[in-house]
Formats: sequence, structure tokens, C-alpha cells
Amino acid sequence: MANPGYGKRSAPSQLRRSRDDFALLPTRERYVAGFVDHLPEGAAMSVKTLAKQLPLYGQQAISTALTALSVAGHLRRVRCAVGAGDETRWAFRTFWSRTARDNEWWNTYLAAENASSSAAPAEPETPTAGMAPPPPWVPAEEPPPPARTEGPSPAGQAPEPNPVPHQRTPPRAPDTTPGHTGSTTPSPAYLALARLGRDDHRMALSADDCTALEAQAAEWLDRGVTVDYLTSALTAGLPAQVDSPVGLLRRRLADKMPPRLPDQNTAPVTPAPTRRILVECTDCGRPGLPEALPDGLCHPCHTARTTTRDITPDPAEIAAVKAHMANLRDLLKPV
Repeated sequence: MANPGYGKRSAPSQLRRSRDDFALLPTRERYVAGFVDHLPEGAAMSVKTLAKQLPLYGQQAISTALTALSVAGHLRRVRCAVGAGDETRWAFRTFWSRTARDNEWWNTYLAAENASSSAAPAEPETPTAGMAPPPPWVPAEEPPPPARTEGPSPAGQAPEPNPVPHQRTPPRAPDTTPGHTGSTTPSPAYLALARLGRDDHRMALSADDCTALEAQAAEWLDRGVTVDYLTSALTAGLPAQVDSPVGLLRRRLADKMPPRLPDQNTAPVTPAPTRRILVECTDCGRPGLPEALPDGLCHPCHTARTTTRDITPDPAEIAAVKAHMANLRDLLKPV
């Protein structure tokens, strides 16, 4: 089973299981879908874990199959805010539906999930009572999801989701940095920067680094974005190794600065509820709103997949390749 807060979540109103489930999918996708469909609630759903339990396919094949299942309407990967206050963390979940759903259905369902998550009390960090025991092929517990990278992984393995440490925020000692003494409460921008390293060790900053970047981060918050938005924008699509976290963040804070909205003289509008669910691109892990990720894919991944699918080989090129290969075979024949 996955750590509390992570893992598989089944969507409602699914049809009963039958022998024709996933019949229209290719062999590999049908095999992976059948395995995932029989996993219990809360089962580990990372690519690495699934590849260990499915010896016929490696991590890259499993990742590609999950992307195809997302396009077919069977799953959506999301980040959910779990906890409250200083103990809030992002947990990775995979919503699964045996019955294929279209984008409108998923958008409506995830919007309802976000509304219920915002209105509900903080989610407990203990497993649900009465949860069915996992089958023999599911590990008893899974470490936090490994880091997702945009570059190629060793041995051709598929990239994994960003890590979310399963831990409580330890008590913070009084900061002796100038401008942040024990008698002064750190600003929201400073705290957001300081917590980046606790969510992802690649982005660990020193007290001096946080102070140097505080003004830039505060300008983001002054322009109306939330701390969650700031954190997601700074940590999305990180490389496998970050040599200078302060340099990378300084560049991102400058390049991704949100626009300043003009002041409105009209009556104040009721603020929208805090979003506690962000959909992830099934392929690259980029977070976003459900309506911005059709088929569970961000625009670049969706475009790349569509373009690749529409390419038709040129008959002339095929003939040229065959002729070239025949020539090479003739040269290799013994005289």
C-alpha cells in the first residue's frame, strides 16, 4: 500500500466488471489496466512500483501505458493538499475509472472533489479504517514518490513524480538572519521559500538565500497569487540535479513573474475557494487546472502525441531505406 494520502482512488458510478473490459485497448494497455483495476483503494500507483509487480514491462513501457490510459479516459493523476496550517503537504493520487470517461466528466468530477476537499476538515494521516488488505503483489508500504525529471533517466527508465516527504514540519528555531530575528515574524514570502527545501531537497536554501530572494517572492504575492501557486510555479519541471537552487529560483522568479492586474473600482468580488486539487500531466507531471489538461496531458505533451500520431511515412523514404538495407546485406556476404 502507498503511504497515507497517496495511491489509487476509484471514481464513482463505474459499470460492473466484465470480460469485455478494456477490450478495445492494445495488449499492453489492456494488461496494465486489468492489473490496476484490481488494486485496492490506496494501493501504490507509481511507475516504479507498478513495474516491479508487472515483470513483462519496464518502467518506460508502464509510463507509456499509463499515458495511453489517461488519453482513453480511465485515469487522472492529481496533487491534493492534505492537512492544514503548517502541516499542509501535497499528496499524489491517481483517480481510476474502469469505465472510460470523457474530458467533461473528469472536469466536473475533479471540480466537485476540489469543492468537497476545500469544505471538508483536514484529512487524517492514518489509513482508512476497514480498508481491504492489499493483494499479495502489492507492497506493504511505499516510500514517498520519487522525483520526476524532464531529462532521460538511467537505463532508459521513465521519469517519476516530484517527492513529497511524508513528515511533519519540525519546530523551527528562531532565525538570526538580519531582518528575521526571533522577535520578528517572517513574511509569507520568506516562509514559502524556506519550505521549498523541506518539500524537495534539491531546492534547499540557506537563511541568507531566503532573505536575498524574499523581495522577489513578495512581489508575486503582492500581485495576487497564492503561496501554493508560487510554490508550484517554482518547483514544476525541475531538472534531475540542481547545482545552484538560489540561482535557479532567482531566474524563475524573474522570468515567470505573473502580470499585475489593474485595480478595479467595482465592488469587491467574493474570492474563489482555495484550490486543494491540481491535475498533473500524466506524461511530464506539469500541474494545472483540469480544463487546461485535456486527456490528462498538458498542451506540449498533447501536441507532441497528436503530431506523432498524424505522421504518415513517405513511401519513397520507405523504399529508399529498404534499398539501403539490401545493399548493406550484399556487402556483408562472403565473396
